[in-house]
Amino acid sequence: MIETLGRGTGDPTAMIRDAFVRRCRREGDRFDELIRHALAGPGKLVRPLALIASAEAVGGSVDSALPAAIAVEYLHVASLVHDDIIDGDDVRRGRPSVHARYGTADAIVTGDALLFDLFVIVAEGGLPADVVAPVVAEIARAGNDLCRGQVLESGLKHDSALEDYLEVAGLKTAALFRAACRAGALLDGGSAEQVDLLGSYGEHTGIAFQMYDDCLPYLADSSRVGKPAVSDAANLRPTWPVLLAYRDGEPKHRRLIETALSGALPPEETLRSLRVAVLASGGLGSACRSAREHAGRARARLRELPVAAAATRLAGITDRAVDRDR
Repeated sequence: MIETLGRGTGDPTAMIRDAFVRRCRREGDRFDELIRHALAGPGKLVRPLALIASAEAVGGSVDSALPAAIAVEYLHVASLVHDDIIDGDDVRRGRPSVHARYGTADAIVTGDALLFDLFVIVAEGGLPADVVAPVVAEIARAGNDLCRGQVLESGLKHDSALEDYLEVAGLKTAALFRAACRAGALLDGGSAEQVDLLGSYGEHTGIAFQMYDDCLPYLADSSRVGKPAVSDAANLRPTWPVLLAYRDGEPKHRRLIETALSGALPPEETLRSLRVAVLASGGLGSACRSAREHAGRARARLRELPVAAAATRLAGITDRAVDRDR
């Protein structure tokens, strides 16, 4: 596994992608084929890039941060494999999801294997012994939070309090952003204050990312999003713009949302009804503004970091979280 982390060009994105490409080229049996399929075509890489930039922001280097960055992406990919099973999504990153291609049983095993692999990557990545334990702890806590958020999300309803959504977003999405940034600072001896600062930056960036992600079905078509636009609608999931539309909309908008999320409509019609309510009530605009507000809070923390170039890269990550089409 660790041989995939050896060479790079000096550019963090290229180094991460090179590690994944060489991992996917490994020959082997069906098990290796499953892992290759899950890892092929890495996505935006925002979490590992945030980890590397956080390490650099406190004086660290790309080389020292790369193993932990790869590990964080392994956790993210594992969560996507399992999420696709839960949501019944057959497309991921424009390709068949693992369970759609190989079946549910093998997909579960694939996600589990990626989780185990990430600990090997950190343990054998050449990090100082006294750094391995806190970095592993950060990543493991994020994984636990992600699972808790998944369970809590299933309890969200169309009339749930906005605070309930924020709790879910903070666990299911922001936890891994937060852990990545904290781990990056821990790798290269960041102070306790810097670790907390970068954790706060990651928290707000993650919430902004999730809020804007919830807006995408109303802003872009599924061919650009990379997964079915009807996924949340098909799973009767009240996302951020839907919750805001229900809170702020007129009675006719609330009735539309209630009917859409009752389970009585086909997924495409559910999404159409939600789109009418979200757009007509102003819920989409409010949701996008909320995402950008959290992005602004994230950027505000970066002024306190000692390495300006790395802080600028982190700001760019946050900007892209709320200005994208997938």
